[in-house]
Amino acid sequence: MHTLYDSETFSVTHMLANTESDAQHPSGASRTEHGARRRPVLARHGFEIVDKRSGKEVYLDGSWAELFQQHIAAWQVNTPTQEEVEDTLEQYAGLAQNPVVMH
Repeated sequence: MHTLYDSETFSVTHMLANTESDAQHPSGASRTEHGARRRPVLARHGFEIVDKRSGKEVYLDGSWAELFQQHIAAWQVNTPTQEEVEDTLEQYAGLAQNPVVMH
């Protein structure tokens, strides 16, 4: 889990679902400690965007995460202003339905 952005209004965290201990064998299947093959596991990751103003969050997975990753890649090429980042996050925050819950 890596915090990518944190401001007064938004927080963005990159969630890494598979740890390095889940690394796969080059054949696509991971091995148990006894050398037996496990079923292949897709590497999954996503992004959690928290709208601090509303107290809601959205988790982007799959194609939504890929789209957001494209925004991040574009930002690495052309550094955006904070306003541009916040405008983009505002668009994704419109998807937020889940209240932020502390465990």
